Formats: sequence, structure tokens, C-alpha cells
Amino acid sequence: MMPFGHSAPVFPHARKTRGSYTAGGPGAIEFGSPLMEIVEPLAQGLAGRELLDWGGVALRLTGLRALEPPSFGSGRAVFRTTTPVVVKGSGRDENGERVTRQEWLLPDDPSWPVYVQRNLERKAETLGLKPDVRVESVGWVGPKRSFAVGQGKKPGCAVEVAVSGDPELLGALWSWGLGQANSAGFGWITA
Repeated sequence: MMPFGHSAPVFPHARKTRGSYTAGGPGAIEFGSPLMEIVEPLAQGLAGRELLDWGGVALRLTGLRALEPPSFGSGRAVFRTTTPVVVKGSGRDENGERVTRQEWLLPDDPSWPVYVQRNLERKAETLGLKPDVRVESVGWVGPKRSFAVGQGKKPGCAVEVAVSGDPELLGALWSWGLGQANSAGFGWITA
């Protein structure tokens, strides 16, 4: 697991075009990690740049700002993602036989919350934190979207989930993202 994630670039004043991603004018992109060993060199590298090539689109960097995660003192959080959450199942049938290597789950699949919770527990273990976390409920679910990453497409949906757990872990998850493939831009939580 790579404890790093990012949002998609967002351009709030760009003219909207139905069915396509629009870019133009002032915008923002967020990068995050629960580990300062990753955040500090990333920020230093970005601070020394004027342009960022984002898939052939030149993004002019005009400033950097650090955001602290919320405290989550209550031990509860409602996370809403701006990018689809990718969740991979076991690929096994009811007899435990492997039937596929790429079993992508969507929020309407009954096992989706179970695999999201397992993912959050693995993230906690990766960070050396208590895997005291529970997916309480799935609220809003956005439309299914698939993106080509490497070889093949990864499907998912932006979601809103209620999660309970250790406040330190919730802050770390807020900085990392939900589901898998966060370093490819999936599962970014709205700041």
C-alpha cells in the first residue's frame, strides 16, 4: 500500500460541457498523505515548479497551501469522495474457487462495505495504527465511472460513507483516501 493520494484537478469557473471534463482558469488540485515523510518532499518539489504537466494539460502553479485534517474527536466521520472509490473483491465463487482475477465491486454489491472496511484496516496496519475502524453506512452514491489506469479500466463510484474509529486513524484516512488505487487518483475525500 502506498500512503499517498490526490484529487483530480478542479476548475470551478471553467465553462461546463456535458459529457466531458472541462479545464480552464483558476483551479486546484489536492495531494495528500498521512506521512510527513511523503508530504514534505512532495511540497518542496512542487514549490520549485511553475508548471505541472497533467496528462498533457499544463497547470500553472500559483501557490501551495497545507491543510490539516479535521480532529474527528467524536470518533465518527462522514467521508464524501470527489473521485470514484475502487474496490476489488476476492474473485472467488461461493465454493472458494477463483473465477476471475478482476472482480470489481460497486456500492450496490452486498460485499462492498466489507471490502472497504478491510481496506481501511490494512491502511491502519500499514501506518502502525490500531485497525479500530468500522464502515457504519453508505449514503450517497454517484454514477459509475471507469478510468483507464495502466492496463485495463478500473470502475468505481464517488460515495459518501459514515465511518467510526480511532480519531488518529480517521485523520490519516482523510489524508489518504478511500478504497484502492489512491495514488492513481481514486477515492479522494473532499477537503
